[in-house]
Amino acid sequence: MPSTSPSTTAPTTTTVLPDRATPDSATTSPHAYDAGLLLLRLALGLTMAAHGSQKLFGWFGGGGIDGTGQFFTMSGYPAGNAMAVVAGLTETFGGLALAVGLLTPLAAAAILGTMVNALAVTWGGGFFAPKGSEYELLLTAGAAALALTGPGRYAVDRFLPVLRAHRLAYGAAAVVVGLVTAGVILLLRK
Repeated sequence: MPSTSPSTTAPTTTTVLPDRATPDSATTSPHAYDAGLLLLRLALGLTMAAHGSQKLFGWFGGGGIDGTGQFFTMSGYPAGNAMAVVAGLTETFGGLALAVGLLTPLAAAAILGTMVNALAVTWGGGFFAPKGSEYELLLTAGAAALALTGPGRYAVDRFLPVLRAHRLAYGAAAVVVGLVTAGVILLLRK
């Protein structure tokens, strides 16, 4: 038979934990996301900077401006040497900025635009290497993803008042800028 005497137990309170956690569930540290974004930025940014230095300086077995310019001319772009300089500068400085997280949406847009043009050149060779486009597609998607997500906490952008708090609108605008710029360059191609 139930007791009618007053309860001697203290009332319980529910504690709300940040990040939608419940006492029984494991949570992921926000620093894990930031570390992952840092790794992605470093890999993508330094890869692109190395590609740009191949075009500009002939480093890492690259063709330099003259060799890359000939490739651009054979690929249907006008003023091959000028295009080599533009692509080299975009890849080098866009890649370095992306690696350190400086003006991340714009750096990602620079990489995105360059890689859309690279995709246009490699597109007819199938998906897989050696003549495929999977490498260019992966770099393009990585740049777009970083533009949309932002650089994470471990980035120079955290010290810039306007970019301290990344907004999806910044990333979406950067993706549009990269795609429009790539489209304009592709219109020049024969």
